[in-house]
This record gives sequence, structure tokens and C-alpha cells, in this order.
Amino acid sequence: MSWKDIPKVELHLHHEGAAPPAFIRGLAQERDVNLTGVFDDNGNYLFGDFAQFLRVYEAATAVLKSPDDYRRLTLAVLEESAKHGVVYTESFISPDFCGGGDLGAWREYLHAIREAADEAERTMGITLRGIVTCIRHFGPDRAKPIALCAAETAGDWIVGFGMGGDETMGAQGDFAYSFDLAREAGLRLTTHAGEWGGAKSIWQAVRDLKVERVGHGIQAIDDLALVDYLAEHEIVLEVCPGSNVALGAVPSFKAHPIAKLRERGVRVTVSTDDPPFFRTTMTREFDELERTFGWGEAEFRELAQTSLDAAFCDADTRDRIAKQLEQT
Repeated sequence: MSWKDIPKVELHLHHEGAAPPAFIRGLAQERDVNLTGVFDDNGNYLFGDFAQFLRVYEAATAVLKSPDDYRRLTLAVLEESAKHGVVYTESFISPDFCGGGDLGAWREYLHAIREAADEAERTMGITLRGIVTCIRHFGPDRAKPIALCAAETAGDWIVGFGMGGDETMGAQGDFAYSFDLAREAGLRLTTHAGEWGGAKSIWQAVRDLKVERVGHGIQAIDDLALVDYLAEHEIVLEVCPGSNVALGAVPSFKAHPIAKLRERGVRVTVSTDDPPFFRTTMTREFDELERTFGWGEAEFRELAQTSLDAAFCDADTRDRIAKQLEQT
């Protein structure tokens, strides 16, 4: 038995950020869109730091202009994930990019995404659920219509609400209105914190937004009282080691705090974030964890179960995925 045989559960995946470069280049050629500066000579996404990554991300995303583009994108993303043993994934999807925050347009995009997800589940054996996200650097006022889009489409498929974007802009609490709106609609909550904003941004996330999961969260290691708080309150970290290394949030896998956090009782999960940008896959993430920390079958089975326990899906979906995990 190898960890390669263990089905994987991924909780932190940006829908557009998972777009294969060839897919984006193909769309750009269809529309005669100039993407100079987005790709290197080998056809990979090109960026040097986090700020440039955000600019390249938004430039690449700009070629996605219709619900059918998102249908095609969804199939391409899920096909890639399924190749690496992912059986369940939650993807961050923003109405900012899917209809400009207009509820009617968002419904059309969502229908196209769900149609593709249903096809992928039938043909590839991978289940997708959506987490609506507002964009932090677009500001708290812009987040309010996004939260409304989330609330109006909450249910068995849109299962959560969260926030991505530039962590250095504003404070988590600035977005409390939008998170309260989503919570009242029955959505479960996550937010990016503690990749760039320090341990204080994680405290803000859990106290001001009352999230049950934190995207990244690795800077918690700088505040052991926070580490103990996360462990005691079973707040789950959506850790993306390859992303953290690629962007320079940590210098190497060896320096990554995921193992220390886990040893102190924090519930950690592993995801790829924006995999083609960081030239990673779930296979590569697991391979690096095995090589760096000596994790084996027991650790990866625990990781899969922790991830499934933390998933925002309904009980029926969770039970079905649990049976897939038990079959290996």
C-alpha cells in the first residue's frame, strides 16, 4: 500500500487558479486576447512575488467571459484533480469573476459550473462543491453583493462562504457584515489568514468572522497561544505547502510548520491552492511531505479523514465519500 493509492480530499482550490495554462492560452487565442507577460517561454504562468501573482491571476482570469467558459474550465480542472486521486474537492468561486456580482448572471454561471461538475462526477468519479468567495482587496462594500449571491444560492452545492485576495489590505473584521449574511443563510465559513498577515490576522479571523476553517494559517506557529486555541476549538487549517514555498511565505518544505502544527494538535489538511501557478499537484504535495517529514500511510489516512470531517458538504455526500476512503 502506498499513499498514492489513498483517495484524496482537497478543501482549498481556487477555481480559476486551477486553470491549466494551455486552457487559458487556448481561450486567449480564440478571442485574440494578448496575454503578454502572463506566461514564460515554456508556457507556464510567470510571476516573481505575491503581488505579481495576483496581477497575473487576474489577467489570466479575464479571458473567462461566459458561463460556457466556466463549464469548460470546470471539466479541465476536475480532470486534472482526478488524475491525482482526488475524490472530493471544494473550490473557491467568486461571483466577481462570474457575472460581475450580478445575481442573475451568477445563477447562469453557477448552472454551467454545476452541469460540468455533474458530468465529471459521472465520468471521473470526483465530487465538487462550491465555496463562494469575496475578494479582500476589492474592499468590504464590494463583498456585500457577493455575500448576497452566496446567500441566495446556498444549498447542497454552494456550501460555504470565504474570502481570498490580498491579506495585507484592511482587517478581517471589515468584512463582518458579509460573513454574518452568509452565516445566516446556513453557509459555513472560511477565510484566508496567516499566510502574509501574521498570527494577528488569524486571531481576527476566528474572533471577528467566527470562521471554522482558515485558509493557510501557517503563521499561527509564531504564537503558541494561538496554536493551542486552534487545537482546542478544532479550527481547521487549509494548508497549501507547495504554494507557501513557491510564493516565499516559507523558504522550503523543510522549514514549513505543518508538521509542528500537527504535532501540537492542530487539525491540518493539505491542498494545492492554485496548482498550475505553483507547479504542483496533490501527488507532488504528498510526495514532498513523505520526503521531508517521513509521513506514511497512517499520516495520509488521518489527513484524508481530517479533510473529510472538515468538509462543508452535507451528511449524505460525506457518507458517500467516506465509503470511497474505506475501500482502499
